[in-house]
Amino acid sequence: MDNKILDIFPGTKAIIFDLDGTLADTMPVHFLAYKHVLRDYKIDFTPELFATLAGIPAVETIEKINEMFGSSLDAKTVGHTKENEYEKLMHKMKPVEPVVKLMKKYHGKLPMSVGTGGYHRLAWKTMEILELDKYIDILVSSEDVTQPKPHPETFLKCAEKMGVAPEACHVFEDGELGMQAAGAAGMKATLVTDFYQVTIGQEL
Repeated sequence: MDNKILDIFPGTKAIIFDLDGTLADTMPVHFLAYKHVLRDYKIDFTPELFATLAGIPAVETIEKINEMFGSSLDAKTVGHTKENEYEKLMHKMKPVEPVVKLMKKYHGKLPMSVGTGGYHRLAWKTMEILELDKYIDILVSSEDVTQPKPHPETFLKCAEKMGVAPEACHVFEDGELGMQAAGAAGMKATLVTDFYQVTIGQEL
């Protein structure tokens, strides 16, 4: 945010992008979806609470909510309700301009893929809404791995699908779990939140 230029490290042979909060500014939309759904259960879902849960799939997020609040929500049911609510609000999302600009810069020059903790169908819908699907056709979602971030499996699968060694991949992420996953995979990584302003909590 101080006029730094977002770019790849020298020697990078492939690029992996996280999706939510990295290519797509979906975090305000996810926040509102959680807030709307959890309001029915008398849980005040704040921006501060959301920040501690960024990058965690919906069902696991509800499990953590249960731990924090001593509630007994059915994680699968509420998690899927949240995803349904999110889908209704998806049209409100915007691209993360500095990262999308980087993606377009290297389109056709380096292999690129998306590694997300989100659901496959909704991730592709995000790509289509923002017209990112014409630049990237490799996507690894939470349903494609047995161990989500911070485990490196998501990014290692991306590297495998691109046919590039992990150490030659550069990951762009907005979450600490994703940065840990990239490190565990032996990849270079950049935290994109240093390059744009995150605003959570306002009505869209």
